[in-house]
Amino acid sequence: MPTFWRDEEQALADRFLNDGYVVRPAESRADLDRLRDLLADVAASYLSLPRAEDKGAFLDRIHEKVDVGRLNELRLAVIREMNEEPWTRLACFNTARCAIEVLVGNELAMQLRINLSIQLPGDDSSLLPVHADVWSGDSPYEVVLWIPYVHVYGTKTMFILPRAEDARHQARMGELKLKSSDELYRAIEPDLRWLDIPYGNVLLFTQNVMHGNIVNREPETRWSTNCRFKSVFSPYHDKKLGEFFEPILVRPATRLGAGYRLPSVA
Repeated sequence: MPTFWRDEEQALADRFLNDGYVVRPAESRADLDRLRDLLADVAASYLSLPRAEDKGAFLDRIHEKVDVGRLNELRLAVIREMNEEPWTRLACFNTARCAIEVLVGNELAMQLRINLSIQLPGDDSSLLPVHADVWSGDSPYEVVLWIPYVHVYGTKTMFILPRAEDARHQARMGELKLKSSDELYRAIEPDLRWLDIPYGNVLLFTQNVMHGNIVNREPETRWSTNCRFKSVFSPYHDKKLGEFFEPILVRPATRLGAGYRLPSVA
């Protein structure tokens, strides 16, 4: 049987289906750099510091300028400024536009607000224990675009459970009778992958598989954003279109079809 996939699209789809995630170079380095620079400049302004020449180094060393007590205030201030800029969602999309269209579709809904995570070294207040977002009301049809703005590695990154191992562990969760996320983490820890992602790359993953992070034991701070994409016409769960998602690409045939009405017959 002939395939309708181009070779490079098939390879990307196969990797995503096999692992549940892909790491790729940003498709628009200019947009990635612009987002990183915005984060650094807003953080510097909030902390009453001069704008840094080396934005990446500034973000990596932000723990020298702010403590855990002020961290959430800083994070919320940067999120607010980032989402008030009219160009940031498009820039985020542009870092992985072609990959998203291959993995999700070309009629797309995008999360209305970009989320930001800042994880200082040794900080246990910014943790996401092991979870799969679909367990708490997210649609299984969503793909997350996770963008690090510094090199993430070791405990400075996130972990993910590849699809085959995830399916095996999820199938046994009922019989294991786990009582906490810590117990679940210990059960799956041998199979986890800790993603080494140098700056300049982005991660796309399905939130149907288990993932999370632990205390950052590396000597630098992690900065990352996440934003969800889904096909406009795929099922929604708790996060609805118009409330959490917004259509960003609707094709002309769809617009014409949705607006067409058969003529009335007398």
